[in-house]
Amino acid sequence: MNPHTTHIGILNYTGALQSAVFGLAELFELANRIGNQQNMDTLFEAKIVDSIDNDHSSYQVLIIPPSLSESAYHTSDQALQDWILSHHQAGSIICSACAGAFILASTGLLNAREATTHWELAEQLSTDFPAVVLNSEKILINDGDIITAGGLMSWVDLGLELVAQFSHPSIMRLLGKSMVVDTGGREQRYYQSFSPKRGHGDQPVLKAQHYIQTHFHHSISIVTLSEVSFLSERTFLRRFVRATGLKPTEYLQRTRIQKACNLIESTTESIDSIASQVGYEDISAFRKVFIKITGLTPRDFRRRFARAP
Repeated sequence: MNPHTTHIGILNYTGALQSAVFGLAELFELANRIGNQQNMDTLFEAKIVDSIDNDHSSYQVLIIPPSLSESAYHTSDQALQDWILSHHQAGSIICSACAGAFILASTGLLNAREATTHWELAEQLSTDFPAVVLNSEKILINDGDIITAGGLMSWVDLGLELVAQFSHPSIMRLLGKSMVVDTGGREQRYYQSFSPKRGHGDQPVLKAQHYIQTHFHHSISIVTLSEVSFLSERTFLRRFVRATGLKPTEYLQRTRIQKACNLIESTTESIDSIASQVGYEDISAFRKVFIKITGLTPRDFRRRFARAP
């Protein structure tokens, strides 16, 4: 099987953060290794662009990394702006991380677009480019053909987003584990997995957690969980919330939805069947809870994340 190659250009402009420039290149190289191990037919080819002169390469993605130099990202280099615009017009997805948003904004591509940058630079970016719809509270904003990322290290978030988009979210998760990067804490709740707290040391609560883990597809009452824990209902509720950070009903919902996500990603079973398997006889109730937790409908989740057979 011939791999599908995604060509990525990393702009190494004067003053660009070198750890980001080379870190991104190595991130995509590591993604290739993981993809190969998982028999994925996708490949990333990242090129560090040291000079735009006579660079006629085509890129699906063009990345403008961060910079620590104010003079570097406050560039008014018309040739650079034109070069970025030409790639966008040719179909490239243009990305920026942190202060790279200033260079991207100088092209006009962020006008009337929601974008993000480092929170310390937000006021200056708004002053320099008032047409940008700035939302510096977000770590990453994927607006289709334009992707912006916030903090100085947000190039990692950006790289993971691109890996998920051009290969598969499962590769992104494995890449995060390999890099020892917490992918679950990112802005995109679509990628989050429910990892319940079990190291709290409260053994009666842990018994209840184990019970939920094995009986999640059945109706589970507070009375049952308190009996499993050998605690009164009132004491059980207080200790469960303190240990896990969730009410038992919330914990059960998240356990069920995580099981549903796993089935949606790994099987072709119908949504109705999956809902029933994880304890929901009412499909509308299942859908409502699924959207609340993941931010997507079950079918949208399948379209986005299910691996093609």
